[in-house]
Amino acid sequence: MKVYQADQIKNLALLGGSGSGKTTLAEAMLFEGGVIKRRGDVESNNTVSDYNRVEHEYGYSVFSSVLFTEYQGRKFNFIDCPGSDDFIGGAITSLNVTDTALMLLNATQGVEVGTENLFRYTEEYSKPVVFVVNQLDHEKANYEQTIENATDVFGSKVVIVQYPVNVGPGFNAVVDVLKMKMYQWGADGGEPQILDIPADQKAKADELHNTLVEAAAENDEPLMELYFDEGTLNEDQMRQGIRKGLIARDMFPVFCVSAKMDMGGRRLMEFLGNVVPNVSEMPTPVTSTGDEVPYDPSGPTSLFVFKTSIEPHLGEVSYFKVMSGKVEEGMDLINANREAKERIAQLYCVAGNTRHKIEQLVAGDIGVTVKLKETHTNHTLNEKGTDYLFDAIKYPNPKYRSAISPINDADDEKLGEVLQRMHEEDPTLSVEYSKELKQIIVHGQGEFHLNTMKWRLEHNDKIEIEFHNPRIPYRETITKVARADYRHKKQSGGSGQFGEVHMIIEPFYEDMPTPATMKIDGQEIKLNVKNEEVIKLPWGGKLVFNSCIVGGAIDARFLPAIMKGIMEKMEEGPLTGSYARDIRVFVYDGKMHAVDSNEISFKLAGRHAFSEAFKNAKPKIMEPVYDVEVKVPSDRMGDVMSDLQGRRAMIEGMSSEKGFEVIKAKVPLKEMNKYSTSLSSITGGRAFYSMSFSAYDKVPPEIQVDLMKAFEEEQKDD
Repeated sequence: MKVYQADQIKNLALLGGSGSGKTTLAEAMLFEGGVIKRRGDVESNNTVSDYNRVEHEYGYSVFSSVLFTEYQGRKFNFIDCPGSDDFIGGAITSLNVTDTALMLLNATQGVEVGTENLFRYTEEYSKPVVFVVNQLDHEKANYEQTIENATDVFGSKVVIVQYPVNVGPGFNAVVDVLKMKMYQWGADGGEPQILDIPADQKAKADELHNTLVEAAAENDEPLMELYFDEGTLNEDQMRQGIRKGLIARDMFPVFCVSAKMDMGGRRLMEFLGNVVPNVSEMPTPVTSTGDEVPYDPSGPTSLFVFKTSIEPHLGEVSYFKVMSGKVEEGMDLINANREAKERIAQLYCVAGNTRHKIEQLVAGDIGVTVKLKETHTNHTLNEKGTDYLFDAIKYPNPKYRSAISPINDADDEKLGEVLQRMHEEDPTLSVEYSKELKQIIVHGQGEFHLNTMKWRLEHNDKIEIEFHNPRIPYRETITKVARADYRHKKQSGGSGQFGEVHMIIEPFYEDMPTPATMKIDGQEIKLNVKNEEVIKLPWGGKLVFNSCIVGGAIDARFLPAIMKGIMEKMEEGPLTGSYARDIRVFVYDGKMHAVDSNEISFKLAGRHAFSEAFKNAKPKIMEPVYDVEVKVPSDRMGDVMSDLQGRRAMIEGMSSEKGFEVIKAKVPLKEMNKYSTSLSSITGGRAFYSMSFSAYDKVPPEIQVDLMKAFEEEQKDD
């Protein structure tokens, strides 16, 4: 296979809502480039992109597929991305390593919710966008409505390059106002006839041509002057202007295809090859230290691994982009994240699950290698002596969480291994083994995301699992001062056990003064603090332990045991078994026995004294509260607000942003269970949200009572 240089390579993300025909268009482009000999179709489960069993089951993409094709002396790397928001990770990965987005619009649906969501990511990553109106052969296709819809949503930057002559089952021709020709296909599609524009289309074509010329000229000052002088631009000049408009996102050209009939693919690829920017024309990549790394084939070799998959009979497959230099089989590189040596034993270009051997890949190209030992997604590989390190791709916070457990306990270890593998393949699917909640929690982008994971576990890995509502990581604390004494005494035969501890506990806050005395229940107690130990708790907050023992009432060697007993109870609070936090303890008196006192005695005495004091200190349960931001169309604002208020939300502000109403609120985590599903149902999938941890806050009294009762019942059952 030919080695392509940076100016011959086009890296493209294939985006669009579910069912817009991305996989079918990819199939047509691979066929036109000769990578495949016949086109598959989604219904027959024989396309190059959707080759996983779960995709055959659902009938649309779940994973992004890395593909390539060759056309007119250029190489196209493109990544076919899932359309569902639940699998947004594929699109985000793609936009991080490609240079232009092909955004498919379904001519029967217009601009769909998924299209708007994906377009926002192209905006975030400043990627050029080419719109491709597909399915023009469908009986319900409506091109004019689709363009009107696109202009309403994306603005006047949407500029027509092609329009269809006849929409519907008889579709077979488009007018190209850049070429000023009509392209007409036979029943089998493929290579078109290139004809003069018919007389009945000439006026419309001239008008759209002039609009395109003006749009191209606006992006380049010399072109604008030329346009003013001569009143038009030639094709090469228009290409130049369109390219600059694409890079600046001041222009979104529109093309027409019927991917299923293989109509329009060749002309689209010709435009992509001639007009969309090369890697060298896009912003230069920057390392995590801010250093620019130009796509220079003569520079030091550096690769960025952007995707990992596990293939049957092959193992781990690493997809990478060459950021600098050249890579060849047999090269030894250093993993900058792990400082481990890796050998590139095999080098491929891929089209789905088919691999094509390649001798060399240069800066800007995308390739694959296999069986790397220490290298995973988001890692950088460099030649020796190079210290480039590229930032990890950032993915959205999870929107949906569920506890998971195997039906058969014997599958517990295997489940953990498979979940870790799934996270490696899809970083938006994360796994948390919560010691606190005693659950495995899986986090994803939506209910369908996790249901897909379940299907794969049960059908591919033969692990039967069940979902549960995830427990909430509550916290317990106190709101007033309390005192307690406890004597642990046990005698059985030989040496016994004896330890007595007197303590005071109070709520802790930063920079609070240390008292010399405390008055409790009418009794004043002197506190001669000998030693203070501040423990920063792993789960948040602090425990402050003060030793106030005088006169040798308790030997200093037993104080660590007392604190150990307190910490055991902090890890399993008395109210709900949740972690306790933000408490200051004063151990001010006690008793010991010359023979029977030992560490276990004082650990138990400290634990019980703390538990008793805790219950008398007006304890409170704290719940995690999240910052939630919801972007919703104005016509659904009232419904979303009402739903949030029913979730105990505290609305903090509202604003408008790019056609959406933005609601900012603080919402208890307990009330966010399955919110993504509810929000989609309320708004028809048109709203989206993000959430991040804010703080712990006290639960309402009635909820605290319910939680304590539930915990008591659970303890009885155990």
